[in-house]
Amino acid sequence: MRVMGLDVGSKTVGIAVSDPFGWTAQGVEIIRIDEAQEEFGFERLAELVKEYEVTGFVVGLPKNMNNSIGPRAEASMAYGKKIEDMFQIPVTYQDERLTTVQAERMLVEQANTSRAKRKKVIDKVAAVMILQNYLDGASNKI
Repeated sequence: MRVMGLDVGSKTVGIAVSDPFGWTAQGVEIIRIDEAQEEFGFERLAELVKEYEVTGFVVGLPKNMNNSIGPRAEASMAYGKKIEDMFQIPVTYQDERLTTVQAERMLVEQANTSRAKRKKVIDKVAAVMILQNYLDGASNKI
């Protein structure tokens, strides 16, 4: 059983996958998309789903700090609905508030990387954090 974690933005989707046992998350890549042009990177996503034999998706849900659903969370849920319909694989949503901030802080403190280098990997690291939080806390895993 492998679960794929997705950090969905308007320009990129960070991708992470679990190990076969569902214990740890590893970053895979960042897919470039263009939400405004309705280019969602589904072709590449399909290749990764097949390659990793994915059985479930965890999509980051960027709720507002007051726990409400805003436009970005609605866009993530719409993406989740599209991939659920396309792949016929269940989608779970994981609260991702502050994961990008945590990912950037980790890259600054531990990796000591430049801003340009951080920008290239931040969405993948955020996807890892989303998926790992799900794996660590889920009692009803996909």
